[in-house]
Amino acid sequence: MIVVGVDGSMTARAAVDWAAADAFRAHLPLRIVYAVDRSPYQVDRFGASGGSDTLVREGQRVLREAVALARERQPSVEVTTRDIEGSPVVVLREQAERAAEIVLGSRGLGGFAGTLLGSVSAQVAGQAQCPVVVVRGERRPRQGRIVAGVDDSPASEPALAYAFQQADLRGSALQVVHAFAPEIARDLDEVRANQHQVVQRRLRAFRDRYPDLEVEEIVKFAHPVDALTAASAEADLVVVGSHGRGPFGAAVLGSVSRGVLHHARCTVAVVRAPAADVPAQRT
Repeated sequence: MIVVGVDGSMTARAAVDWAAADAFRAHLPLRIVYAVDRSPYQVDRFGASGGSDTLVREGQRVLREAVALARERQPSVEVTTRDIEGSPVVVLREQAERAAEIVLGSRGLGGFAGTLLGSVSAQVAGQAQCPVVVVRGERRPRQGRIVAGVDDSPASEPALAYAFQQADLRGSALQVVHAFAPEIARDLDEVRANQHQVVQRRLRAFRDRYPDLEVEEIVKFAHPVDALTAASAEADLVVVGSHGRGPFGAAVLGSVSRGVLHHARCTVAVVRAPAADVPAQRT
């Protein structure tokens, strides 16, 4: 199941569009979720009946519009809805336990995401066990390319697996980017060759699994955020891993994934590595 969070904003509509297309390609049902969050308004949840509750009525309206859009875009996808009491972060974190993917708009109406990396986006991306996709609202021509960031740790493998799957389902090329800055001055050609071998080892099993997929490897001296942001200009999706280890708060979102969410020019997927795969020294 793919879950998309909606709040009536334009970027939430873009998220529904994206999620419906992903559900169609993956042959999965789509669940559209609206969080009935009373806390900002200090509304007594027991003080109004369901029929007269403005928040509930607004949620139902938003859900109807989202369902209509999803069915217009992908009529064959099974669509269900949920309006759930609670904060968006808690609601989506719970939904993620049964989801293959959570999809959010990049800017919302104060509900699911406030800025490109709003507090909700950051916390959901850092806490959810499934991939979290943050969709920009701007319409862009299809690029036919997925970009994935890879480093020298096993924690990047879940992100690579997701990127290969997305590229395969979409019929897109995959560009794998490994960017780093050497800590000491030495033979840069030797460093590049060693890092190229690291990437080759990471990709070997995936290449065998997807032999027909066009894969380009890029190893460069640069900050990973800068390299992935530059690559995002000609991509439909950038996939990054998250090395965060804590279960609560946005602080578990790693600096690279946070930076890419802030600056990327296309949709970003954050794929959190299982805790067992995260080396203790990483942040």
